[in-house]
Amino acid sequence: MHGRGPTVIKLGGSFAFSACLGDWIAAIAGCAGRAVIVPGGGPFADLVRAAQAQMGFDDRAAHRMGLLAMEQYGCAIKSLHEALSLADSIESIRRGLADDQVPVWLPTQMALCADIPQSWDMTSDSLAAWLAGKIGAERLLLIKHIEPAQGTVPAADLAVRNVVDKAFANFLAASGVPAFILGPNDHVAVGRSLRGEPVGIRIIA
Repeated sequence: MHGRGPTVIKLGGSFAFSACLGDWIAAIAGCAGRAVIVPGGGPFADLVRAAQAQMGFDDRAAHRMGLLAMEQYGCAIKSLHEALSLADSIESIRRGLADDQVPVWLPTQMALCADIPQSWDMTSDSLAAWLAGKIGAERLLLIKHIEPAQGTVPAADLAVRNVVDKAFANFLAASGVPAFILGPNDHVAVGRSLRGEPVGIRIIA
């Protein structure tokens, strides 16, 4: 791992079928040894939501299935570039960084052992903030399908607009990690962000 803590990059599940997914993977792979990917749930989590509505299983079951949905998306992402590796613990994350790779976090093992709400209020956004705090990340980047912009925005406002989940503000505040939102075409700026240059929208906890 280079320098201070790594950058945690939450790659939204909405990019699963996007034409720019490859650009994002290539840009993040260029930051090997300095970045960790937290995958969203994407189409796999959408299936969990649909199944819950039809079958009626509780949020505890849905939470665990949502974690597995993140892992499915993570496995798919990992297969797209040789610089990416799978990691399910802090130790394997650190090992991947030390080997100049980009660890893709598989959250189930760590999340189920933690005091984390098991409901849809807690999604991959909050999990990314939680992990960023756990590993001493230097920054957290949320990659979203929003219009590119600069400035600041309160996390609570983002939750009201359903850009992040309801628990995100609290988990971000607890992490103490600076967080930013990047738009779909901001992959060209990822490297600059890791060098500390201002990129995207700063999220205020």
